[in-house]
Amino acid sequence: MDKLQQYFIRIRKLLDITFFRVLFFLVLGAVLYAALFSNVKPEKVDLSLFSVAEKTIRSPGTVEDKKSTENKRKDALDQVQDVYALKKEYTQNRVDLITSIFESAIEVDDEVKDEMKKQEAAATDEQPAISEPSAEEKVTRLKGKFPPNVTKELSDQVFSALVQAGHDELSIAKDLTVTAINNVMNKRISADDVENAKKRVEEELKFSALNGNLRLAAIELGRYAVIQNEFYDPVATEELRQQAAESVEPVKILQGQIIVEEGELINQDIYRQLKLVGLINNEKSFKPYIGLMVLIGIILSGIYYYFYQMKIAPDKRQTYLLLYGMIFTLSIFILKIISMLQVYNYSWIGYLFPAAMGGMLIKILIDEKLAILMAIIFAVCGSILFNEGVTGSLNFSVGIYILFSALAGILFLTNQNQRSKILQAGSFAAIINLLTILALMYIPNGQFTGLEYGYYCITALISGIGSAVLTIGLLPFFETSFGILSTMRLIELSNPNHPLLRKILMEAPGTYHHSVMVANLAESACEAIGANGLLARVGSYYHDIGKTKRPNFFIENQMHHDNPHDRLPPEKSAQIIIAHVIDGSNILRKYHMPKELIDIAEQHHGTTLLKFFYHKANQNGEEIKEEEFRYPGPKAQTKESAVVGIADSVEAAVRSLSQPTPEIIESLVKKIVADRLQDGQLNECDITMKEIEIVSHTLCETLKGIFHSRIEYPEMNKKVKQA
Repeated sequence: MDKLQQYFIRIRKLLDITFFRVLFFLVLGAVLYAALFSNVKPEKVDLSLFSVAEKTIRSPGTVEDKKSTENKRKDALDQVQDVYALKKEYTQNRVDLITSIFESAIEVDDEVKDEMKKQEAAATDEQPAISEPSAEEKVTRLKGKFPPNVTKELSDQVFSALVQAGHDELSIAKDLTVTAINNVMNKRISADDVENAKKRVEEELKFSALNGNLRLAAIELGRYAVIQNEFYDPVATEELRQQAAESVEPVKILQGQIIVEEGELINQDIYRQLKLVGLINNEKSFKPYIGLMVLIGIILSGIYYYFYQMKIAPDKRQTYLLLYGMIFTLSIFILKIISMLQVYNYSWIGYLFPAAMGGMLIKILIDEKLAILMAIIFAVCGSILFNEGVTGSLNFSVGIYILFSALAGILFLTNQNQRSKILQAGSFAAIINLLTILALMYIPNGQFTGLEYGYYCITALISGIGSAVLTIGLLPFFETSFGILSTMRLIELSNPNHPLLRKILMEAPGTYHHSVMVANLAESACEAIGANGLLARVGSYYHDIGKTKRPNFFIENQMHHDNPHDRLPPEKSAQIIIAHVIDGSNILRKYHMPKELIDIAEQHHGTTLLKFFYHKANQNGEEIKEEEFRYPGPKAQTKESAVVGIADSVEAAVRSLSQPTPEIIESLVKKIVADRLQDGQLNECDITMKEIEIVSHTLCETLKGIFHSRIEYPEMNKKVKQA
């Protein structure tokens, strides 16, 4: 495993170089392209006109059948009837014309009578009265009141009958004729129906009470008045045709639609549809490949952007990138293998994919947001891979299922959890899988047998539980190979039953108690400044593991024992004390502990000076080099190492106080922090002065809670006095 870890370290270092980083993303894109290529590659069918289809062929995409649409639109236009408009004003015009004819006849009669009266009044013996005008003269006078086009259409018998009739007869004839005309012309009269309309007027007037000549005149006037009142309206007809054309929905060959059934003869229309959807002569179709490349480009751009906007150290970023690439490739491989089983026509096979696995691994090892991004990516890839044999189509049901399953695993897996809880998260994901599948089966109102329901439910459970099992199985490999210190790993290392912690407890109980106290102080201080409190706690547990080599040389383990340093020269004592840092890092490496814990063990003292032994050595009057009494370092490189170092010094100093009061504790903490700053021990980590102030305040508050004054109970006082 060490060789594998070294191998990954070398690859990680290569990713620092831009060329290899670009190459890494190109390889990732190539893997994704190879996995999805066969599912977007245009399907080519070897068919000829009037041959028999050897299998059922479905459309790979949705395409508009323009020819069928045009034929459908033409049929709709052919069904549109011409629009004819009723000219109601024509009725009134003809009624007015006939009314004016009758009224003109009455006027002529009145004029004649007036002239006769005037002539009779002016008549004398010498100049007798003129006789009444003849009927021909009256007819001429009546015709003169109308334009030629009217007089030509009517016979002289009509005018003769009108001028011979009296006022009352004319009024009655007018009313009867106008009524008959209104009755007939209020209805539509087309060009073909004019003669029938004229006959209806004639029938209505034929049996009137008018005298013979006047009745015939009324009939002729009625027939003359009736004309066509319904005319073709081109504007309205065109509007109706336009509406009919627009109402025709485009005829589309839908994605997945069966074009030809197995054993069906391929006629010209079917052959045209096959050609239209690109299943014939599609060798030069590059659109699917371009579309796939664009999709992969979007995915890789999202991954690249996410990684390079993370505010973490470059070496850690490259580690995460390599780790993500391995999990991504592994998930794609599993996805592709399962998708290849579609050849057996198992409709439920896509739901077998352990969708929650990748998301849970990414969340535990890297970040929750990146895990959600991965869930979305695999939902898209799954919808392409499980396309149910329809090339280029998307299976949205499987895509939704993968998305919900992955998100369920990510959300149910909390950060502060033990490894055993992964199985619980997988169980919750299995329940979500089951509910999602039932929803996807019920929404389209599909008809499924009980056996099919059983297959789908079992698949959902296998997917959820299988995701948890794979996550548990793969997690140690990734943690060890990449040196990843996950929350799960930290919690496991904090277990008191861990061999090294039991070693400290059994061999150096004072150091164990000291480490627990330091852990409490460091965790609260780190959480106050936003650092990793759990890492600080676990690091504190192991930071003094080196003291187990010579436990009696450290004061916390010298209960009821003499101090061996009293018999040793200060130089030797300093070497023994300093050695616990080196011994501790060696022990941690021997047990393959995470690098972060080794760093805390090496850095918690930095290069501080062992003042007690240094001053003791100076009392001999010899010139002493200060470097010999300083820890080898390095200085604290992270906030967690710095806080653990401060907490370690503070806890040891406060424990040595006989009467620790809040004021004394606060003064002591500030002095220790100030010494660290003046000695430059915090110069190499990214902790700020504001954060140092927060750490100091938090340590004081925690220590005040630990060393608070206790109440003396009366009963205890009584026993003391009796003693």
